[in-house]
Amino acid sequence: MPPFSALFPLVAILLWSGNVMVSRLSAHTIDPYAITFWRLALAVALMSLFVPAAAWRNRAAIVAQLPRLAFLGFLAMALFQCLSYEAAKTTTATNMAIMTALVPLLTMLLSVALLGETPTAGMACGAVLSFAGLVWLITAGNPAALLAGGVHAGDLLMLAAGGAYALYGVLLRRWHVGLPSWQSTYVQAIAALLFMLVPLLRLPLVDALPNRASLPLIAYAGSLASVVLPFFWMQGVKHLGPNRCSMYMNLLPVFTAALAVGAFGEQLHAYHLFGGAVALAGVLLAQTWRAPLVGRREQTGAAAE
Repeated sequence: MPPFSALFPLVAILLWSGNVMVSRLSAHTIDPYAITFWRLALAVALMSLFVPAAAWRNRAAIVAQLPRLAFLGFLAMALFQCLSYEAAKTTTATNMAIMTALVPLLTMLLSVALLGETPTAGMACGAVLSFAGLVWLITAGNPAALLAGGVHAGDLLMLAAGGAYALYGVLLRRWHVGLPSWQSTYVQAIAALLFMLVPLLRLPLVDALPNRASLPLIAYAGSLASVVLPFFWMQGVKHLGPNRCSMYMNLLPVFTAALAVGAFGEQLHAYHLFGGAVALAGVLLAQTWRAPLVGRREQTGAAAE
């Protein structure tokens, strides 16, 4: 493993943190449907510079997987992004990053239900720990606020966005589309772009078109976050493996909080630090404690029955 391999996921997470900043800046600048569409349009245009030739040679395999690729693109590039941009209107960048960092844990839990993977003690304890941390975080250290309806809608939307992305990861493993990463990403982006065309056309023209304030945001989201970030993440997975690479997502709230304090003047309160730390500890526990939740003897007995 080259000594600089850790730089790949680090750069990817730093770019992802910047994308959270873009989401917050876009909250009152451009409609969520519009920025999702235009960032996809730019990403597809950039990938069209180097992907189509290889994709055309592999067109038979791509056509066979089109329905699956279209649904994957809808989940990760349309639904996840739209929910994130909508969530940014009513929550903080720090909260958004913590919710996103829960994706590895949500992916593990969905893998048990959809892939039949054996649940581990780390998953069970980590899920409880992360849930407790999230409750503390989104209620600003006052869990009783849940009963009074005091939770920000943006936090719930961001949690739903994380669930959509987790489902994407599970289906990607279940379906084994078997395509090179760039070709798969390219076709998914085109499908997501077509999905987003419908809600875009329903917007008033003034809301559907980019304006001067939103152009830099679209430029970052469509190039650095949609093309450069996946390149670094793919390289990280190649050199470190998917499990070790996913550990770096725990740094997303750290980088994002640092940027948010400087860019937006967001204040870090004790409930941010405590709730976020507990939630991320749950993710780390789920990733590292691999002991089966059900003992080997119990599993063998159940199989015999």
